[in-house]
Amino acid sequence: MLRDHLLSRGARSSRADSEAAATSTTWLSQIRRSYDIDAAGYAEQVRGLLAGHPHLRSGLQIFAEMIAEVGGGPVADIGCGPGYVTAHLHRLGVDSFGIDLSPEMVAIAHRDYPEIRFEVGTMTDLDLPEGSLAGALAFWSTVHIPDDAMPGVIDEFHRVLRGDGLLLLGFPVGTDVRHTDEGYMGARISLDSHRREPETMTGWLRASGFVIVSETVIGPDEERPGGLIFARRQ
Repeated sequence: MLRDHLLSRGARSSRADSEAAATSTTWLSQIRRSYDIDAAGYAEQVRGLLAGHPHLRSGLQIFAEMIAEVGGGPVADIGCGPGYVTAHLHRLGVDSFGIDLSPEMVAIAHRDYPEIRFEVGTMTDLDLPEGSLAGALAFWSTVHIPDDAMPGVIDEFHRVLRGDGLLLLGFPVGTDVRHTDEGYMGARISLDSHRREPETMTGWLRASGFVIVSETVIGPDEERPGGLIFARRQ
């Protein structure tokens, strides 16, 4: 099971580490459970989403071109959900594969895009070799990660990227935390969604050793603006 995998990736060196791991497993399990429950509803909600968002499509196109400029290589869509962004990158010629915490989401991705590799995993402890990726993408998938866990997640992104590796982060912009207790199909779930300012994200990235290539806010005057940050491993 995923919980066993999370806890088996090395012995903890202190009681504090053990308590942190237990806390992490608790909220990760809640995220996984909520998306397993609502996977079908979520997949239907995002179907065709990119068609109506030219700024997101252009960001992914730029990402694909930048990966090609460094010679290509494997690119992980981390927190891929039902796989629609992974598939879009694949159509752009990127050697993309998807990772998601929710087995039900991964099952939908396998069903809809059988030609692409998808696997269950967590961005807090990626089961990937160090320096193995040309690129990594987290497209609105860090939204449920608590602030105190974000630096560790960014460190994982840095670890799995090769020397010229590129990271693209997409995220909701703001300063609040919103709780959701009902899924798209009416089932009971429990998710906290964190909106963050670009300077918060770039601060974590720089602290981990990334160089910021560009940052863009989409719809700054709208109710739900979004941010896109390109960063390169240093």
